[in-house]
Amino acid sequence: MALNLIAFAYEISLGSSLELLLFRFGVVPTQMLKAVQGTAQITLPLLSLFTSLFLHGGWLHLLGNMIYLWVFGDNVEDKLGRVRYLFFYLLCGAAASALHIYVAPTSGMPTIGASGAISGVLGAYLLLFPRARVVTLIPIFFFLQVAELPALVVLGLWFVMQFFNGIASLGSVTTRMGGIAWWAHIGGFLAGCLLVFPLRKYR
Repeated sequence: MALNLIAFAYEISLGSSLELLLFRFGVVPTQMLKAVQGTAQITLPLLSLFTSLFLHGGWLHLLGNMIYLWVFGDNVEDKLGRVRYLFFYLLCGAAASALHIYVAPTSGMPTIGASGAISGVLGAYLLLFPRARVVTLIPIFFFLQVAELPALVVLGLWFVMQFFNGIASLGSVTTRMGGIAWWAHIGGFLAGCLLVFPLRKYR
C-alpha cells in the first residue's frame, strides 16, 4: 500500500509528463507483443508487468484498490508469509496483465493499477476463508443496507460480475480502448486461486 501511495504521489508531481510515464511503465499490449516477437526492446515491456501494478489513474482508482487490499490482504499475507505473499502478489499481477494482452492484443492503451494483483488476493481469500463474514454495503433502491455476508458470497458474486462484464467487453476491444480491464481482474483472480495453496506456508 505504501509503494502504491508513493508512486501516485510521484505521478501527481509529473504534471504534463504523466502520459509518457504511463506509456513507458504501464502494460501496452501492442508493445508487449512486439517485445515477445523480438521486434522491439524486450526489457522495459516485460518490466512493465510489475511496474504497472503500482500506477493508478486517479484518486478513486487508487483508493478503491487500496480498500480491497487493506481489507483482504493482511489475512492472505498471514497464511503465505511476507516474502511469499509479495511473490504471490507480483505473480498474480503479471498473470492478470497476460490475460488482458491475450484478449486485447491490438490495444495501444496502457493498462495500469493494482487491481489485477488484488484480484489474485481476492481469489486466495475466497479459498482460504470462504466462511469469513465480510461487512458489506448493499444498495436497496435509494438506501444502503449494512450486512455481514460470507466471503464466498461476496467474492463469488464479484467474480461473476467481472466475468460477465469481460464477456460483454469482447466486442468493443479496439486499438484505443480505455476503461476497466475486466479480463485482467479475471486473470488475477484465477491465478490467485491456483497459486495460493502451493505458496502457502505450513506449520
